[in-house]
Amino acid sequence: MSILKAAIIGGGSIADQNHIPALKTLSDQVEVTAICSRDLSKAKALADKHDIPFAFNDAAKMYASGGRPDIVVNCTANNLHHPFTIQALENGCHVFCEKPPAMNGQQAREMAAMAAHKGKILSYNFQLRQTEEYALLKKCLSNGELGKVYHIKANFLRRRGIPGWGNFTNKSIQGGGALIDLGVHILDLALGILDYQIPDRIVANTYDFIGKAGGKGLMGDWDPEKFEVEDACFAHLSFSDNASISLSSSFALNTKMQKNVNLEVFGTRAGALLNPFTIYTEFAGELTNMEFPHLEETDIQLKNTAAFLDACTGKQSNICNAEQGAVLQEIVERIYQSAQQ
Repeated sequence: MSILKAAIIGGGSIADQNHIPALKTLSDQVEVTAICSRDLSKAKALADKHDIPFAFNDAAKMYASGGRPDIVVNCTANNLHHPFTIQALENGCHVFCEKPPAMNGQQAREMAAMAAHKGKILSYNFQLRQTEEYALLKKCLSNGELGKVYHIKANFLRRRGIPGWGNFTNKSIQGGGALIDLGVHILDLALGILDYQIPDRIVANTYDFIGKAGGKGLMGDWDPEKFEVEDACFAHLSFSDNASISLSSSFALNTKMQKNVNLEVFGTRAGALLNPFTIYTEFAGELTNMEFPHLEETDIQLKNTAAFLDACTGKQSNICNAEQGAVLQEIVERIYQSAQQ
């Protein structure tokens, strides 16, 4: 099997700490040949740190160079996912894009259409799919052990976790706040349980009380005068088969736990909690809780990168694909629209 050449677009921490180490670990399949950032000094510094041969500040020059990549990992800000993904696809590259897919549903649809037109793989980095707990949950579901799932509670909550750095509170760059940054991760998992159905109805509310008031923060200080996004979002999604999802996400919420990332799944035969993985059911005529204390931790970024490379080489993969990314982004847009009504 030939080694794929990979380029990273975006020189921030997600590239430095997540994607490049994962790609380097998979060196039998892929070689990172280039870094591209609008700040050339930043690109050169990251390339030097990871022993990557080429650095660019212009993606067009990168595609025109002799080190033309086979795949592109798009680590840019949310508002740049669409243009840089389209450009990479037009240049014949597979694309592994950071989440969220785009700023709105139309952009995500255009990205999916371009990938189909070019016959290339477009995938998104929803790495929570790769936990051992979620894999076991999906196995229980496929084996019929939960019966029909009719409701899911999906939470990605921080007590006071408004990032005090970057562009997380800038709506024009991010597209939103807690929902588009955190909630999309747990929404992806919930939709995966329901085979990525499209909801018939969505009712949602968003809030910005804490973000605009300021106060004690656990992830640095933020400027309440520049807080433009929601600090909390709550949504109820109803589907044609009468299934439903209750989605909660927050940067800041006056709640007990500092962080709560979880799925609670309710089925006709059994229920399940994702973290710690537990099945709630009956056994020998009595109620029982089944626990799984020996599940191992896994490097979910490494597994998700490997899943992307599998998709690029025609192997079976559980990566979030272009169609799923478009569906998810359209749902996110509908949630925001409902909250504005």
